Amino acid sequence: MKIVIIGSGGRLGAALMREYRNKFEVTGFDHAQLDLSSRDQIRERVGTASFDVLINAAAFTNVDLCETQRDRAFHINAEAPRMLAEICRDKNAKLVHFSTDYVFDGKRPKAYTEEDEANPISVYGESKRAGEANVLAVKGRHLVVRVSWAFGPDRASFVDGLIKRAEQSEHVDAIADKFSTPTYTLDIAEMLPRFFNVGPVAGVDDPGRPAAVTGRGYSASDYSSILHFANTGECTWQEYGQWALDCCQRFGLALRTKTVDAIKLSDMASWVARRPVYSVLSSARYTELTGASPRAWRDAVADYIRRFYSKK
Repeated sequence: MKIVIIGSGGRLGAALMREYRNKFEVTGFDHAQLDLSSRDQIRERVGTASFDVLINAAAFTNVDLCETQRDRAFHINAEAPRMLAEICRDKNAKLVHFSTDYVFDGKRPKAYTEEDEANPISVYGESKRAGEANVLAVKGRHLVVRVSWAFGPDRASFVDGLIKRAEQSEHVDAIADKFSTPTYTLDIAEMLPRFFNVGPVAGVDDPGRPAAVTGRGYSASDYSSILHFANTGECTWQEYGQWALDCCQRFGLALRTKTVDAIKLSDMASWVARRPVYSVLSSARYTELTGASPRAWRDAVADYIRRFYSKK
């Protein structure tokens, strides 16, 4: 199977490249090799490539910068995915496009399913939702995978920054009134091949159940669909960070502080964009389809720290 990964230099894309290079014939494009804001580059480099599956793990993810660079956000996060879906349609290939929990407004304390209506509250969320809709509107067998709080060894995320601060400072803090779920990039890489089939995937790519699998408010064509995947459970950034420091102590990493103090979302005066307060994703449909449940976020974070930070 031939796979092309866009965003191969990012946190998720790099993990996919590493995990798949010995299993599939893989080609990657990082930002220097492919600028998704350039239609010409997309046509020239993706349109001329040969592949069975195209994975788009690239996006304009600076949530605050999106507020002042709306056009760029929509070019990269919405228009580029449409072009990628059209290229895949013409090649009879499958597009796997990654999206985000930020397509939801976070106004209810209940895990969001694929059937829940998206209602983004930031330009970033709006552009990502538009990208989903654009992908699903193109005839084909495309899959939109929503993930949240991705972390992994290839590019620093919240947890890496917090550990670094705890190594250097006697005081660290994190937001204690915003909820979602950390998702390990290696777990995403492990689950994704289950959905690489170019043909319909039972229960997901099912033309008989379009309303159930595509998400309310979308007019998906053919067999395109949305799937949520996140490690199970939920937490605040403070709880996430505290667990990470607890794991660091367990595995012998020297820290200057052992406690993550609580701050409020309202304390982040420098933030421009609004963030959803509660954006936990339900992976129930993934479990229903595969018979496998994602591991708990605490287990995933502990595994990450043991493998990539442990001094024991």
